[in-house]
Amino acid sequence: DKDPRWAEVDMERFVDEADLLIVGGGPAGLSAAIRAKQIAAEKGQELRVCLVEKAAEVGGHILSGACLDPVALNELIPDWKEQGAPLNTPVTHDKFSYLTSTGKLPIPVFPGWPMDNRGNYVVRLGHVVAWLGQQAEALGVEIYPGTAAAEILFHEDGSVKGIATGDVGIAKDGSPKDTFARGMELHAKTTIFAEGCRGHLSKQLMQKFGLNAENDPQTYGIGLKEVWEILPEKHQPGLVEHTIGWPLDKNTYGGSFLYHLNEPTPLVAVGFVVGLDYVNPYLSPFQEFQRFKTHPKIRGTFEGGSRIAYGARALNEGGFQSIPKLTFPGGCLVGCGAGFMNVPRVKGSHYAMKSGMLAAESACEVVLSGATQETAGLEPKDYPDRVKESYVWKDLYKVRNSRPSFHTGLGLFGGVAYSGFSILVGGREPWTLHHGSPDNTRLKPASECKPIEYPKPDGKLTFDLLSSVALTGTNHEGDQPAHLTLRDDTVPVKNNLAIYDGPEARFCPAGVYEYVPNDEGGNMKLQINAQNCIHCKTCDIKDVTQNINWVVPEGGGGPAYNGM
Repeated sequence: DKDPRWAEVDMERFVDEADLLIVGGGPAGLSAAIRAKQIAAEKGQELRVCLVEKAAEVGGHILSGACLDPVALNELIPDWKEQGAPLNTPVTHDKFSYLTSTGKLPIPVFPGWPMDNRGNYVVRLGHVVAWLGQQAEALGVEIYPGTAAAEILFHEDGSVKGIATGDVGIAKDGSPKDTFARGMELHAKTTIFAEGCRGHLSKQLMQKFGLNAENDPQTYGIGLKEVWEILPEKHQPGLVEHTIGWPLDKNTYGGSFLYHLNEPTPLVAVGFVVGLDYVNPYLSPFQEFQRFKTHPKIRGTFEGGSRIAYGARALNEGGFQSIPKLTFPGGCLVGCGAGFMNVPRVKGSHYAMKSGMLAAESACEVVLSGATQETAGLEPKDYPDRVKESYVWKDLYKVRNSRPSFHTGLGLFGGVAYSGFSILVGGREPWTLHHGSPDNTRLKPASECKPIEYPKPDGKLTFDLLSSVALTGTNHEGDQPAHLTLRDDTVPVKNNLAIYDGPEARFCPAGVYEYVPNDEGGNMKLQINAQNCIHCKTCDIKDVTQNINWVVPEGGGGPAYNGM
């Protein structure tokens, strides 16, 4: 307000109003939008549904394996095959293995067990989401891609009123550029937040309304993925492979996936997930992924092929114990933003879709009825009950103890043994294990850990970080305030570098953070290459003191994934 550079700038925001506002255009948000318009049509009532998405194109920020259970899609759009949904690869065969440093031990996949993927489809989830966007628009949903929801708006009574989109045209030094345009306000009777894992507005809502008061802290993983075009003779469309074990030690949770797609060219999706509760600050999830591909039982798939895409995204692993309170005055949380992820099945997209549908049903009930509540923002109060009566809740309860069982002294082996027992009894054991402290508190000081020597990339099978980031298509307007903010500029050097030897430079899968000389005296500083950011949210999760705070950049910035 006191900056003279802004004295003559008009800061008034344009205001628009909708009945239902959805923040985020992933599987959950789009399913909510579609279901809401379906309900309005069934009732013969008008319902204005608006959806904002920060990616330049719908699906452009989506990254997942993905092996999709079609159960929610069957409910939402029963004739999806006739409508041209891009589910082109039914699963034909499952393989699950434990890797040693040189060998591969098969683990049986029994019918009905989490790794049984019969009836599922290998998909490029970004393409599925883009198709869902087309279905939503055909029903009359107003979708605004390239529009970043930057701020939550509140009524005077404290209930959610809607969101404000981000201003554009602000220079890095905080001054207005000639292109400055004020963001707009979008008000709604109810707002559904579908931001995905670790959404920056969802995080604020959890704090303001105490939504995490009765649940375990969320625990996360970082998933890294590449798409390869391999030799035709090695291609087996519909083959799904998962591994655990090497290159991770027994106390680090994680594993791999390798999915053969049925596309015009012989494509495979390969990925590696590392639990962000790892303790060694020298561990690099990106380097572990590259090393995984060198395994003698794995590398043959890729030899003679070429890598065509790369990306990474954080994922929820807390499951049942970490689900927050889902509603608050004026709105609710859905999808990965609420933590609906089945870790043993390595699946969450169908839960995201189902939760979005259930939220839409509850929101429509209160909005279309014309009912009033004690607050101006309407709360879809029966949405949590709808979730608890659905397969989402039942499934997550059954497998609730699998992920925390890996925190025992037996590590991987204890977790696998316990998970097998829990699955055998259908999750009916009369106890619930807990996750313990948040992921950011798990790192040990560097002095207590052994540095990890990673092999140099060969440019054929393994690659360096920056050439990988180039494949994401990520881009941000260079002259804008950093969206990766530090609460205290002194913490990185005094704490993270001094005690943990700068883990930011290793846990970021995009080369955003690096320690560089600050002056000729040998002092160091943390350099933030925000242009590289691929919006994975790992830094916001794993930073030891939670000093890094991820906020949304200008709309349209970030990765430009094509069917990741």
